[in-house]
Formats: sequence, structure tokens, C-alpha cells
Amino acid sequence: MSASRILFVSDLHLDAESPLAVEQFVDFLRGPARDALALYILGDLFESWVGDDDDEPVRHWVCAALRDFTRHVPCHVLRGNRDFLLGAAFEQRSGCQLLPDPVRVQAGSHRFVVSHGDLLCTGDRGYQQFRAFARNEGVQRDFLRLPLAVRRRLAGKARADSRAYTRGASQTIMDVNPEAVAALFRLAEADVLIHGHTHRPAVHRLNVDGRDCTRIVLGDWYESGSCLALTADGRYETLRLPARPGSTLSMAPTSARV
Repeated sequence: MSASRILFVSDLHLDAESPLAVEQFVDFLRGPARDALALYILGDLFESWVGDDDDEPVRHWVCAALRDFTRHVPCHVLRGNRDFLLGAAFEQRSGCQLLPDPVRVQAGSHRFVVSHGDLLCTGDRGYQQFRAFARNEGVQRDFLRLPLAVRRRLAGKARADSRAYTRGASQTIMDVNPEAVAALFRLAEADVLIHGHTHRPAVHRLNVDGRDCTRIVLGDWYESGSCLALTADGRYETLRLPARPGSTLSMAPTSARV
């Protein structure tokens, strides 16, 4: 893979129950991603993150792989709805840089804005209320004071509640709101938006105040790895990696220009 490319991934949801995904991500860091200009992880790298003191072995393995990777390639991480408690100790352990959400990225003549994407799902009012509560600094401070075992138990219950809520919620409200998308394009003065969260990979063309804009939705890593490669001249490739780690990580790209 050319060093002139910036790579974007999202929604890996890594944990001890997804060893194949963990292995594939580590292989990805050691292989194709090693030649990139930079790697952006747009949220939900982990299935859950209850604090930087979580000593689950798989987290140490992933952070060690990232530490090795960032000796060669910078890696920028946005917090997702599952790992919004990533903190300074994670940065030190992994060598990654945590970024605010959303954040602008310049690639050649194109102005990009990247986000995890959950803040765009404004139709899901129940989730947005939870998001505002969970991102409150005081709430997070109190939560992180709890014993690790209690935090893990509460996180497990929250995931179970989330799955139950998702099954019963309208698919429409769980997708991005067009008005929120347009507002972000205006705020960021960008012509390309890249995000994850919805697990609905696609490329959407839209017009915002007379400007041609592109919204690229990243795929998840539940079945196989998914990656977006972006070049300085505005060309991008959506890449699906093999489902089983250990095989050759061929890119099988679908190419287009922003």
C-alpha cells in the first residue's frame, strides 16, 4: 500500500470474545497499514472500555500492537459510543493520539471532516440523552471511581440493554439525520465526511448549499475487516479484508474519486 494514502477504519468492537477480529487487526497493523501515511480509527475500537486501568489481556495485546505500529505510522483515534472512556493512559500505552469528535482532516486540496457518527443520529432522542449523560465529566469521574469489577458489570448490562433497545427501535431513527449531516458540512466547511457507527457502509452524494459533498460510511469488523484508503489527489478505495486472519490481506478495492 502506498505511503501517500491515509487509512480509515471504524467499529472494530475488539474484545476477548472476538479473537479472530483481534488477530486480523494486529495483522493489518503489521502488514498493509504499515506503509500508510496515517491511520484514523473512528471510534469503537473496543467493544467496551471501562477505564484505562482495565487489565483484560486482549487490551494489552491491542495496545502493544498499536505501540509498535505508531513507531512507524501516526495513528489518530476518535472515541466511539462503546469506548468513550479512552484516556491519557491509553494514549501513552498505545502511542495513539486521541482526537475530538468531529475533527477536520486536510488531504491535498480536499477538506475532510471525520466523526464516529453517533452525534449525527439526532432522531434517536433516547440515545442522544444517554450520550449527553455519559459524556458528562462529572459522571465519568464518579464512574471511574467505582471498582473495576463493578464497572465491568455495569458495562455488560449497558450493552445488553443497548442490544434490546436496538432490536425494538426504528431503523430510520438509528441512521444519521440529513439535517445534522448538512449542519456538520457547514460547520466544518468540508466537502467530504467520513464516519462509522451505523454499520451501513456506503458512499452518499449530496448537495449542501450548492456544494457537491460526499458522505462515506465505513463498515464494521464483525465478519471481515473494512478499510477506506484515501489519496492526496482525492481518490479513495473501499477495502474489504479477508474474513479469516492468517490469509493474505489483499485489498480487493473499489475505487472512485471524491
